[in-house]
Formats: sequence, C-alpha cells, structure tokens
Amino acid sequence: MPYNITLIPGDGVGPEITEATKQVLEATGVEFRWDVVYGGASALEKYGTPLPQHVLDSIRRNKVALKGPITTPVGSGFRSVNVALRKALDLYACLRPCKSYPGVRSRYQGVDIVVVRENTEDLYSGVEYERGTPEAAKLLSLISETGQEVREDSGFSIKAISETATRRIARFAFEYARSNGRRKVTAVHKANIMKFSDGLFLETAREVAKGYPDIDFEDIIVDNMCMQLVQRPELYDVLLLPNLYGDIISDLCAGLVGGLGIAPGANLGDDFAVFEPTHGSAPKYAGQNKVNPTAMILSAAMMLRHIGEKEAAKRVENAVAQVLAEGKHVTYDMKPDRDDPTAVGTSQFAEAVIEKLRR
Repeated sequence: MPYNITLIPGDGVGPEITEATKQVLEATGVEFRWDVVYGGASALEKYGTPLPQHVLDSIRRNKVALKGPITTPVGSGFRSVNVALRKALDLYACLRPCKSYPGVRSRYQGVDIVVVRENTEDLYSGVEYERGTPEAAKLLSLISETGQEVREDSGFSIKAISETATRRIARFAFEYARSNGRRKVTAVHKANIMKFSDGLFLETAREVAKGYPDIDFEDIIVDNMCMQLVQRPELYDVLLLPNLYGDIISDLCAGLVGGLGIAPGANLGDDFAVFEPTHGSAPKYAGQNKVNPTAMILSAAMMLRHIGEKEAAKRVENAVAQVLAEGKHVTYDMKPDRDDPTAVGTSQFAEAVIEKLRR
C-alpha cells in the first residue's frame, strides 16, 4: 500500500533537488502517492500568500511532508515561511544529523553529531517591539520601574523559554538517543548569564535527564561548546539546544562535515513531520541542474525511517555514501576543485545513487 506524502517542491533549486530525490525514493521499491502542493515565493502570486491553507491541510491529512527549500518573499507578512509552518503544526523539534562521509572535503573525519533544537520559542518566537513605538515605550516604562536602565532608542526581541517546551524537547532528545543507540546528551546553554531563561532550560534538562540513567548527560556553556566542537568534535553525540543556539550550532556542525550541501533535517511534532534540507533555495542556480541534492536525499532517508521503512533508508544512505566516496559522479561543490569539468549535475548525481541502489 503506498504512503501518502505531501510534497512541497520549493523555490529556486528546490524543484530540481526535489525531483532528483523523488526518483531516488521511487527506486527503493517503496510506493508513494505524492500530494504536490506549493509554498513560498512560487505560491505568493497564485494564492496571495506564501503559505496557503491547503498546504497545511495537506500536511495535516498526510501527517508527513517532504519539502524543498523555500523563499519567504519580501513584504509577504511572514518573517519566515518555515517558522510559520513550524508554529502552525507545532513542529517543536528540529533534528539535524551531521555526519562525516569519506570522500567529502573537510578538516575533520569521524564526526557523528545529532543536533536537537527546540523550534517554537526563544528569540525566534516573534515577540518583538520596534524602536519608538508605543509598545516599546510601555516596555521601557515597565523596565524602568524595576530599577533597570535601557536606552530609549532601543528595539526589543523577547527571549522566552518555558518549562513546558524545554521538558518536551529534552524528552525528545533522550528518547532519540535511547532509540538510536546514542551514548550521551549534552545540553547547551548560557545559564551563567541568562539565569531565568537559559537557567530554566538547564534546570529542566537536568530533571529530565534523571529519568534516563542509561544515557550520559552533561551541560556546557554555548561559547565553550563552539570552541570544543572545533577542537574535539568526536567527544559529542546528541546536542540539546534552545532555538537560537540550535540554529547557529547546527550550521557549525554542518561545517565540520563538509557544509550544508550534505546536511539533512527534519521538523517534528507529536502529530506531524516535515523533512527538508538545511540549505536555502539558491535562486541564482535555479534551472541549471547544478546543485548538490545530497542534503535533500538524506532528508528523504530520514523520512523513510520515520514511516518505518528502515531498510530502505539504510540502502539510500549507503548508496549516497558510496557515490560520495568514489567522487566520480558528484556535483561541483564535492570536487577538490570546484571548477573541475568532470563534475556532474543534480540529476546525474541522483542517477548515480539510483545505480548503487539497484545493485
């Protein structure tokens, strides 16, 4: 019986890498019924919004979506379509594995880190007050009543971290570690300075950790975490972070293993799941059959695991790893010289992966 999956091709290079990934998925022998819908810049002109209601309806109906990178159009009313999507579906966990692959240029080898990022609050919650507005003036007045001083020409972004959201993301991280044979969870914070927000995050993570005696737990201050990752990334396994730090650290970890081009991702909630690469839509490369689809293909492998097709997921991951290790049928960014004329295009990379799958 085929799986019903919402497919969002995305903007820029999105349609190309989505089509390549779709072909790889279908080559596994797993059957899919694709519900193709459009969001981002490609939807704005047609529907008047970059996030049409029917996109959300499709995901709610199918429970699972595979999504290409999308562009939030300027002046659309959305700070970020991705953020709006996560909020609407309560996709509170952002999961970003960062793994070294032989054949991929990097200063590091043997890195295998999973970033678990809280997705719904912190400084990305959108609670902001513009400089000079009546709302900002009220906030300034309230702050002055506490004896604190803030410059009158300040703008504000509120950092709110709740026990509720922290508890569920911490449980997610420990459950992920337990079910995937991971040895350790590291909570990343700045609780030494932000005692009532990051402090609450750390306190709650420590409480949750007590329920998982089989998983090692430690915590580390975020600036030290950056240094440790650059010096000794092999010491870390699952990283648990609030929203902003998770966004930053996930890109750092991607850099350790070769860049965003090989970094898959998922946004998960209790009811819905959206799988997508971590890179952007790269509109300047649109239609050129040039961009590396690895991150999108590996995101699809994560989707396969999520729907229970673990053997197919392993086959896809192994096929990608073989193509990268051989280094023959890879895109320009995977070549030692980015001007190497032997670099292949998006569709040719997918064809090489499919050939490995069929062996």
